[in-house]
Amino acid sequence: MGFFDAILGNASEVNADQLQEELSPIMFEGEMIERAFKVIRDMYVFTSARLILIDKQGVTGKKIDYLTIPYKAISTFSVETAGHFDMDSELTLWVSGRHEPIKKELKKGSDVVGIQKLLATKLLA
Repeated sequence: MGFFDAILGNASEVNADQLQEELSPIMFEGEMIERAFKVIRDMYVFTSARLILIDKQGVTGKKIDYLTIPYKAISTFSVETAGHFDMDSELTLWVSGRHEPIKKELKKGSDVVGIQKLLATKLLA
């Protein structure tokens, strides 16, 4: 992830295999990371069972908020691809029990088609 992407809050993809070991304490047996994206210190992780939004807080980042969203709680989603002038893609999720959607920016070059397919598989299959 480049310096300007980090400042602008754009996400870049993280190696799922490396992250699997780091997050193993909060994952259940057999749960696997399928895709993961990082924005500065925060991450959102698509596992075989849920979406985990990880918010590192404070100066040191030792305080961490883990928000689990079961795929069955996602009622609608939108994936917007990057254009000529708008260089970023965007993922929007509408979750049961929330009034406002959750929006995440993805940097240009992120596999938005793969994310679209992953969510469609989890929600519609």
